[in-house]
Amino acid sequence: MSRELIYSGKAKDIYSSEEDENLIVSVYKDQATMLNGARKETIEGKGVLNNQISSLIFEKLNAAGVATHFVRQLSDTEQLNKKVDIIPLEVVLRNVVAGSFAKRFGIEEGLPIEKPIVEFYYKKDELDDPFINDEHVAFLGIATDEEIAYIKAETRRINELLKEWFAQVGLQLIDYKLEFGRDKDGKIILADEFSPDNSRLWDAQGNHMDKDVFRRNLGSLTDVYKVVLEKLKEL
Repeated sequence: MSRELIYSGKAKDIYSSEEDENLIVSVYKDQATMLNGARKETIEGKGVLNNQISSLIFEKLNAAGVATHFVRQLSDTEQLNKKVDIIPLEVVLRNVVAGSFAKRFGIEEGLPIEKPIVEFYYKKDELDDPFINDEHVAFLGIATDEEIAYIKAETRRINELLKEWFAQVGLQLIDYKLEFGRDKDGKIILADEFSPDNSRLWDAQGNHMDKDVFRRNLGSLTDVYKVVLEKLKEL
């Protein structure tokens, strides 16, 4: 059975697995995008770094009892993952005011959020991924009330784990995006990736250690991602 391309995204290509129809191979790209692909650049080495960082984080999440799609890292740029039906929601958790949240409410970046905020965005590029609430999610048939409650609770549980791990290596987890999917049995599990591409990380001096380096033209993206990877290897 040959490997077939299932989906080509901005950051990854997804292929069928030759060993199991319920598995896929995710191949990380050297591509950086913003504004839903309006700005696009090739950054050599980015795919390797994101794959290593995401693999490390998912291995730790699996070990901590979080149900994820991650099976194992196959190569520098490839992961073996469980095949899931992605739920069209971007689930954003915010620990500190930053980015679009700061702009939306006219609040200065850096203000800690006492109770972390979970937000939903409708995952639809042609609509620019609009901000939606629980009732929109139910109305659109994306998830039931029970599933929404589970996704929120699981996101908060993951947040406590991630905050602690990043704090151990001197990084502050500002905010991040998660995606969930339904596996072959209909169970909702964590999918996609976790990397500096879909999270904000600041060091002790407040320096950006994430994709904002690309968004705001602050320096070399791969240099920053290498630092994040080396720090995470200390865990």
